[in-house]
Amino acid sequence: MLLFTPGPTPVPEAVRMAMAGPTIHHRTPEFEAIFKEARERLMRLFGMDECVMLASSGTGAMEACVTNLGRKKVLTVNAGKFGERFGKIVEAFGLEHVELKYAWDTPASVEDVEAALADDPDIDAFCIQVSESAGGLRHPVEEIAAAIKAKNPDIMVIADGITAVGVEPLDTTHIDALIAGSQKALMLPPGMAMIGLSDAAVKKIGEGNGYYFNLAGEIAKQRKNTTAYTAPTTLIIGLNKVLEMIEAEGYESFYRTTRARALATRAALEAIGCQLYPRTPALSMSAVYDEEANMVRSILKTEFGVNIAGGQDHLKGKLFRINQMGLIPVYESAWVVNAVEWAFDRMDRRPYDGLASKVFNEVYYATLSANENA
Repeated sequence: MLLFTPGPTPVPEAVRMAMAGPTIHHRTPEFEAIFKEARERLMRLFGMDECVMLASSGTGAMEACVTNLGRKKVLTVNAGKFGERFGKIVEAFGLEHVELKYAWDTPASVEDVEAALADDPDIDAFCIQVSESAGGLRHPVEEIAAAIKAKNPDIMVIADGITAVGVEPLDTTHIDALIAGSQKALMLPPGMAMIGLSDAAVKKIGEGNGYYFNLAGEIAKQRKNTTAYTAPTTLIIGLNKVLEMIEAEGYESFYRTTRARALATRAALEAIGCQLYPRTPALSMSAVYDEEANMVRSILKTEFGVNIAGGQDHLKGKLFRINQMGLIPVYESAWVVNAVEWAFDRMDRRPYDGLASKVFNEVYYATLSANENA
């Protein structure tokens, strides 16, 4: 079975083997050496001033950022399940809250954010998804962050990059906290979250807030190559291996092939009549609006051995989502779009003629060639 859900993603064999070794204690020089390597590689991935690793899902990192960087009032963008989650976290901790709400296919605008900030000078933190995976949407996070900092550099910009870190190069110049999750583009099992931090964020954190998710305590410990609480040793060993593999390929090459797969997948799906859902699609996945999405997913799974994701809430049964994150062999992505075309044939929607595979290959190799010659 090919796993093509946008998280969890398949774990490469070399990473599984690295994690299959004997369990080691987290308070030993042996593990500290591995932690140090993983931390240094993670810092290069984020391209930020500081980073921490947490034994939690990505939601834990979202909570940690809100509670450690929000002091007065938090502005959140809700254009899907995960933007909605930021708002729920803010409210759960009794912080004042302003929300910008959009349809799940619609990106936030710089103008809306600027207007909200102008209306309320008490806002001291801003939360947004880079890639809102509920609808496969890409927000213009870099432009929004730059606009915020131009008006008020003290506002903390918190970006959920769980389905963006490791997918494309991100400009973190104006971002204070960038969140990643183990089970997405970093191709690990679920259970670990990572946060890249700016110097301004570290200063704002100060002594931190909370107990388990007190980032001040984690920063102090992790600078010494250990953790405040029990480290997810196996996942950190796996992370070190994943980042070693990506660095061996080179980040530029890694991002280039991810982008080529994404553009090729989109083109192939559109060629066979699919309606891409978001107005500004993320590179991490292709989200297709389809009233018969459940039937498409069922045929892919039972007849072609492909497991893709569906929609949530009001899009349940009306959306299917195909992953593009990680070190995916290109022939697997080609097989997935080919399988979607066969599913449409089974459903009497269009006769199979191999168009999806043809378009995928043309766009994939044309994109790679254009990038190499740029």
